[in-house]
Amino acid sequence: MTDFFDNWTVQVRKGVLELCILNALVERERYGYDLVKTLVAVPGLGVTEGTLYPLLSRLRVAGLVSARLEESSEGPARKYYSLTKEGRKIMSVMNDYLETLNQGTRQLQSRGGKHA
Repeated sequence: MTDFFDNWTVQVRKGVLELCILNALVERERYGYDLVKTLVAVPGLGVTEGTLYPLLSRLRVAGLVSARLEESSEGPARKYYSLTKEGRKIMSVMNDYLETLNQGTRQLQSRGGKHA
């Protein structure tokens, strides 16, 4: 059962990680490591830098996130990411879908409890 659950949690995280990245960028632009620190604090998400950067690249290619390079006085240049207009639209649709899915799951849970 543990192998099944571990695999399932990996699949769930993959499915919501892009949405979490978009949500983390909604208020302001962030550089990569700042995003990692923010997302690591989300219980159950389990994100690493090795996971985050390929997803940011994919979101940028999809036109949902833009990136700019800025010189840093504390070391190498930092790449800052921000939501595009299209990214905001998609994020809103994704959040609505996830909420609908969660509501449906809760309805099934409550029905299951009545019949058990």
